[in-house]
Amino acid sequence: MTDYALGRNECGDFERAVNYEWLITNGLGGFACGTVSETHTRRYHGLLTAATTPPTGRTLLVSKLDISVDYLGRSYPLFSNEFTDGTITPKGFLHLESFRLEHGLPVWRYAVADALIEKRIVMRPYRNTTLVHLQILRASDELALTLTPLCTSRDYHSHGHADWVPEIQRIAGGVEVNTATGSHYRVICEQAVFTSAEKWFEHFKHRLETDRGLDDSESLFRPGYFSLALSEGDQATVVISDETVELEPFAQVLDQIHADQRCVLRAVPECAPPWIRQLTLAANQFVAERHSDGQTIGTTLIAGYPWFTDWGRDTMIALPGLTLCLQRFETAASILKTFAEHLSQGMLPNRFPDRDSLPEYNTADATLWFINAIDQYARFSGDTETVKALYPLLTDVIEWHRAGTRYGIRVDAQDGLLAAGEEGVQLTWMDAKVGDWVVTPRIGKCVEINALWFNALMVMLDLAVQYGDAEQAADYWSAALQVKNSFQRFWNEDKLCLYDVIDGPEGELKRDGKRYDARLRPNQLFAVSLPNSPIHRRLQKAVVDRCAQELLTSYGLRSLAPGENGYVSYYRGNAVQRDGAYHQGTVWAWLIGSFVEAHYRVYRDAETALSFLEPFRLHLASSCLGQVGEIFDAEPPFNAQGCFAQAWSVGEILRVWFKLRHGVDRVYLRNETI
Repeated sequence: MTDYALGRNECGDFERAVNYEWLITNGLGGFACGTVSETHTRRYHGLLTAATTPPTGRTLLVSKLDISVDYLGRSYPLFSNEFTDGTITPKGFLHLESFRLEHGLPVWRYAVADALIEKRIVMRPYRNTTLVHLQILRASDELALTLTPLCTSRDYHSHGHADWVPEIQRIAGGVEVNTATGSHYRVICEQAVFTSAEKWFEHFKHRLETDRGLDDSESLFRPGYFSLALSEGDQATVVISDETVELEPFAQVLDQIHADQRCVLRAVPECAPPWIRQLTLAANQFVAERHSDGQTIGTTLIAGYPWFTDWGRDTMIALPGLTLCLQRFETAASILKTFAEHLSQGMLPNRFPDRDSLPEYNTADATLWFINAIDQYARFSGDTETVKALYPLLTDVIEWHRAGTRYGIRVDAQDGLLAAGEEGVQLTWMDAKVGDWVVTPRIGKCVEINALWFNALMVMLDLAVQYGDAEQAADYWSAALQVKNSFQRFWNEDKLCLYDVIDGPEGELKRDGKRYDARLRPNQLFAVSLPNSPIHRRLQKAVVDRCAQELLTSYGLRSLAPGENGYVSYYRGNAVQRDGAYHQGTVWAWLIGSFVEAHYRVYRDAETALSFLEPFRLHLASSCLGQVGEIFDAEPPFNAQGCFAQAWSVGEILRVWFKLRHGVDRVYLRNETI
């Protein structure tokens, strides 16, 4: 499967080539990524970012492998760098004839005179090891190659500088770099001769960090260089690894990757279009092992590359599309069990920070998405034993929410609705915070939180009935009925949609002495799209139509409607400006899933609903090739912003595509008669 190819027009134009990115991952949270031009534009670009405490502890070890070729009396650099003085040198992209993804893996082809050189980069599955493979596809004479690794050892969120002295040790086939922290890694090319030539190079510029208002330059260390001669048909591999295990041949690693890919693709029907097959490969990049004390203890999902770790909310939203639709039931079960072990006071962690820090629990919705994910797992997999084992934990979750848990999360006994929030804390998915400034606090009773709460009660009702727990079933039925009746308070007759937050400190003061936040946001869609909807079909249609009119774009839904107070058209500027725009208009790709689901629920027209996914087919050939990013500007041309690869964006597209294309209604649209 070969798709997403770029030719000379894109590759030879620097300003275009630096805007195309690629990503590969290793199943541990480690990754390699960069631009097609091989000029780094982010601090996160590099050949080996190792997950030292999988899936966290990410450390960038080797940034680049600069390749030069001497052929027929001329020298050809095949790499490019941008420096802080504006210089772009050398201009190796001018020799780049093509770039493509082949089975989701990056492939470059360089043309120098009559020679054609192919480069491939892969990561060894479940190892912090990157392989750079070179093959001479065409040549009339011998080529002399110089391969120069540029190294560092830094947290992947930071920049490295020439303020430490690596300890270099020659080893068989290459070099070992020992860092100031006591760790080490190796760069090996068994077909080459390594020459020591230690030197720091400074002032590499990362232009996207400039745009983000952050420090934008770093220094890289050259331990030496490799020299080798190759003729037509010859191959060579550079291995970059933080491990001392025996090296595997490139062909063997590639075969293992392809075997894993075939397993992932088994659930995709033969009639599926190529972009769905590519999106399935993209989905696999987010699945990672979680380790403790060097041992695998479960599976998780990375929320996004290049800078997110695993987040509870993101994982539970993405799980159905990334695993269940693809019949990866063991993976899904492992993820659910992994997160279940971290339940605390009825709450799922919001995220697991880097460097083995304690989990953070500032989320009002992750646990409710967890219940939904378990429900979907049961219906897709038929695994009743796993769900039954989790049932006592879920009943405990409900009781904690009723009695009250962290951050003011508690059921209001008067109306059964779930209130949440306190000053200085962000609890919903609209969670931007700059210093002490919570951009969208949404304190009170949020519309999507209560849609999720109703859905959770209905799931628990269903499970209680299955397990013969009559007393609990009656309790959940009564609670769900109260929520459904009270949910009608969210209806905004003036705007013909749902209020975003009620009974909080923001919004218009009504006759009942409560405040109602009427700003038009997409959160109301979940009251339509979740398996159990708390509103009547007539109101469902009004919500879908209103969101389509004001919020829908080609790449998802705006987080705030144009014209509303605080609306921001473009996501740009420094950290404060960007976070201030994050949920104030910025388009979120993952929301397309709830919109497509809701549209189908109302109109029952699968083809029309699926047509809203078409722009993403085209998006896969831009930005990070083969992936779907996190966010987009709120106004045309809706440029991609934020993380270039986002789990719930990919997961939600796959989920609704599989649902509507294959009619798995058994998993959806239930319990509308309560």
